Amino acid sequence: MNNKKKYSGVIVPAVTPLTQNLKLDHEALAKMFNYFHEHHAMPFINGTTGESSSLSFDLKKEYLVAAGKLKSTGDLLYAGISANCFEESVTLAKIAFDNGADAVVAMLPSYYILSEDQMLKYFEQLAEAITGPVIIYNIPLTTRMSIPLDIIDKLSRHENIIGTKDSERSDERLKESLSLWSTREDFCHFLGWAPKSAEALINGSDGLVPSTGNFCPGIYNEMVNAVKASDHDRALKLQKTSDAFGDIYQRGKSLGESLWALKVLMNDAGLCAEYVAPPLYPMADGEREKLLKNYRHALAKNNLPINANTNV
Repeated sequence: MNNKKKYSGVIVPAVTPLTQNLKLDHEALAKMFNYFHEHHAMPFINGTTGESSSLSFDLKKEYLVAAGKLKSTGDLLYAGISANCFEESVTLAKIAFDNGADAVVAMLPSYYILSEDQMLKYFEQLAEAITGPVIIYNIPLTTRMSIPLDIIDKLSRHENIIGTKDSERSDERLKESLSLWSTREDFCHFLGWAPKSAEALINGSDGLVPSTGNFCPGIYNEMVNAVKASDHDRALKLQKTSDAFGDIYQRGKSLGESLWALKVLMNDAGLCAEYVAPPLYPMADGEREKLLKNYRHALAKNNLPINANTNV
């Protein structure tokens, strides 16, 4: 890790806390932001884990405004602006920066399959239209496209493009990414593949974007600190803890199912309700009880209390 970079450390891809009538839950949002701040984790809102593709423009805007008001002194705020409509992404970016966001995060539009040249031109045009730092988000699971590393490397020379967040499950891609950017002072690499968190940090990644951080961000803050102290054994031990908690809500589930399961665990921790926006819905009867049973077993195994004030 490069300890001098502004954009680094633990970034939580925050869920969107919803009320029963699917409105933004401001009380829960305040709890979440306070919890992240206590564990030195920065929020990333309106992303994949935040169900952004299911949210109305007005709700996304409301989230951006509320997040800006809740931002703690010294913290950074990351905001997703992805949309299939170019102008909507530009508008969301303006709203984000007007309300205190420090960087915006954009993935590819996901309706058309794009050529490499189209990908390059899209992000160049977006970066020119946005007056602030942009992070390129690669997530083939939702876009059905992988942004080639040489395209990202070309884009990394643009003054407004300051990093990439990569959620692609590829050991080779991770290795190549770190060889390209781990020593760059002007470009950051963030990993959104939780099982490889410790490995990435040890080999030069600037930070992590783990959805599990929504209910146990302390794991990743300690992991970052362990790597900074060159205590790799400690980092790898924490990786096993991360894997155990991630398996509870992800193993055997689709991405959409895992987002509901994640909110079930957050609800149990006193952070937010478990409501998700259509087309996501709760899983079958009995799944909630199974989740909570496994969650409590993991907490007990790791000697952690059952509440949102856990210090891992």
